[in-house]
Amino acid sequence: MIEVFKTNVQDISTAKKVEQALTKALGYSNVSFDLEDCDSILRIEAASICSACVIHLLRTLECECEVLPG
Repeated sequence: MIEVFKTNVQDISTAKKVEQALTKALGYSNVSFDLEDCDSILRIEAASICSACVIHLLRTLECECEVLPG
């Protein structure tokens, strides 16, 4: 399963912090950002993805996040 999110992450250090938090808290191992995209895309590939959990975790890290419709 692949889920894609629009975020407000603008820099590599924040992206790395988010990637580490998602890996640690939710067990997602395939997490990546496309910071060159105008929507600062967060892409997660996993067997199961809890979008609400991802959004909540990013908000605790003071980042905005929303699911992009597929």
